[in-house]
Amino acid sequence: MNNASEPSNIVSLSQRLDPSSERGGALLNTVRDIASRRLQLLANGMFEHVDDALFDLAEKAENNAAQMHYFDGMREVRKRRPAVERAFLAAVTRGIADFASQQRASANPTAGVPLPIGTVELTLVADNELEESLAITSMIGKNETRLTRDLFAVNQRLSVIYGGIRVEDANNPVAPASLTQAFRQAMRELSAEMRVKLIIFKLFDRYVLAALDELYQEINTELVRAGVLPQLRHEVQRSGGAASSGTAAAAAAQGAAQIGDVPLADDAASGELLQTLRTLFSARRGGMPENLPVGGPLQVPTVNELIGALSVLQSQAATVGSPLPLRGGASASNAAVMQEVAHLKEQLLTQIGSLRGERPGQVATMDEDTIDLVGMLFEFILEDRNLPAEMQVLLARLQIPYLKAAILDRRLFAHRQHPARRLLDSLADVAKGWSPESDRDHRLHDKVKAVVDALLQEFDDDLTIFDRLNLELQDFQDQSRRRSELAEQRVAESTRGREKLEQARRRAAKEILTRIGDYTLPPLIHGILSRAWANYMVLTILRQGEESSEFRDSLRFVNDFIASTRPARSLEDRRMLRQMLPGIERSLRRGLANVAFQESDIERLLAQLHTYYRHQLGEQIPVAEVQAVEESAVLPIPDNIQPITETEAALDLDAAPAEPEEDTPELRMVHELKPGIWLEFATEGDTIERAKLSWVSPMSGRYLFVNRRGLKVADYAPHELAREIIAGRARVLESSALFDRALDAIVGRLSQPATVAP
Repeated sequence: MNNASEPSNIVSLSQRLDPSSERGGALLNTVRDIASRRLQLLANGMFEHVDDALFDLAEKAENNAAQMHYFDGMREVRKRRPAVERAFLAAVTRGIADFASQQRASANPTAGVPLPIGTVELTLVADNELEESLAITSMIGKNETRLTRDLFAVNQRLSVIYGGIRVEDANNPVAPASLTQAFRQAMRELSAEMRVKLIIFKLFDRYVLAALDELYQEINTELVRAGVLPQLRHEVQRSGGAASSGTAAAAAAQGAAQIGDVPLADDAASGELLQTLRTLFSARRGGMPENLPVGGPLQVPTVNELIGALSVLQSQAATVGSPLPLRGGASASNAAVMQEVAHLKEQLLTQIGSLRGERPGQVATMDEDTIDLVGMLFEFILEDRNLPAEMQVLLARLQIPYLKAAILDRRLFAHRQHPARRLLDSLADVAKGWSPESDRDHRLHDKVKAVVDALLQEFDDDLTIFDRLNLELQDFQDQSRRRSELAEQRVAESTRGREKLEQARRRAAKEILTRIGDYTLPPLIHGILSRAWANYMVLTILRQGEESSEFRDSLRFVNDFIASTRPARSLEDRRMLRQMLPGIERSLRRGLANVAFQESDIERLLAQLHTYYRHQLGEQIPVAEVQAVEESAVLPIPDNIQPITETEAALDLDAAPAEPEEDTPELRMVHELKPGIWLEFATEGDTIERAKLSWVSPMSGRYLFVNRRGLKVADYAPHELAREIIAGRARVLESSALFDRALDAIVGRLSQPATVAP
């Protein structure tokens, strides 16, 4: 570069500006204005897509509970969106201001620099925060790698404005790391489930981070126009140490890609999760070099040798069951788990030795990580109380095929939609609802076993078998679901009908009781009201409703019927009684006919009433005849109508105080249950039954549970179910995918201090 030909306002690489100077401050203000304007547009565009994304996921949700989570998330985002946008832009502006005043460097040199996942942060965050951290680190690494050229130029020019102090991706206030951390901070304004937040982070990646190249190009253009390094070549210098070969996050992304040369996946916590696990495994080994065998540079097995040895072990497993002495149980220690995995490594090395003629001392570190990871995955399956013991044993036989799949395609642990991962999740989901009682024909057990056997017998190196078997399993599930949904619907309708009937019976009993009050009715009248007429009222409520004119007429009959029993001592009393009787007879005929009384039975009952009313009107009736009528029993009610009992008619059921519910964690958990969730029940005789929450009654609040065939298992009031949970006779099963839960458990296990096996 010829300095003599440079314009006087050009700032060369060797020059430094004072950020507190007028020109340095103006240039930083330019950067701030560009960033604020573009990020506001990008953030606004991103939030325009949140509603559609969550609605699509709600439509595809696997159950009603998951669907409601997405709908709740939509409502929360609509309400809190302005606050999140304001907080995000404020954090970005604050970050640029801190950069200008050098407060960040002086107050906290590491502020804004994301901790590498797998080190200190891993032990400090909760499970939900871990998944969020992994997703964010993955986004940062991917975009820093993609934006290397433009970001390098921005870093160099900001370094000049900053007074010559080194600016890297980690402390650049407009780099992916700083912007993503600012958005993460802003997302604290949102009270939503982690699954909803992860969707929003994906959209932030897609609509904000993916458009940062335009932001950096505009910043570079404006700074070049201002004379800041106008002839800087947009390329990264590769000489030197780690700092000159990219940022820490880019290096982490590069490290993740080294695991089988797998690029970072788009889904949250994908490639970075692999890097986390790799880091943790490395820490367990004491930081040995990456692709060398533990113990030195020995002749390690090739991938083809590993696949060949695994095929032999797979063949053995297909005939005699799992070749591994896997020991499940919640008490399994880290050391015990690793002992089981070490046994598999020994078998592999022995088999490779028989194939090549000499036994290698170890496998490559990368392959050892894969073996460890698959081993711990299947140890988790054997410990997972979400799965019935019989299904744990079946699925455990898949360890060798899955180890082979993981070595053939190391994206298995990085991609949620990997065919092998989807198949294992589907098998676990199917198995979750299995119990001997619900599978008396063994159709489900045989189907799971058929899938396992097919993998053991047919899987060589063609990964499409996982897709094929998953489609077959889904077809089986769809057929089973259609059958069970019909049965489940019948159970729900039957339960709903019984509750409506119970509610109608209570209403009829209450209305009759209220009108009788303390008055003592003759047995004949009391019997007709509490039995025959009460059933007519019940049917009227069920057919026409409590607000219907028919129900009001039935109540007027009760009033008139009771009034007709009062002594008619005066001429006026007898005149009024005679006026009432035709109406009473018409109503009674119509009502009894509606509840299926035979005409002959109605005539006999009316004849008894005629005798009673003649006596009321003062006519001379033989005493024996009057006495027979007053003591007569009411005619039997037809079989299709369940009688209202004397107890129901004598009790004001609605007036009885409801049983108080003690507020306990279990009761709060019960109230949060949504239809579709599975529970395990221990019934009489230590029989274990698994049942799905099918329906919550809007009338009684009772919970109806059905098995996988749609047949009723139990129904509980909330406080009753809470008591079952407290007593250990009921347990809520996890609804999240097996693979996700397994990886969370593995990360947690590896984060614990290593223990020595006894």
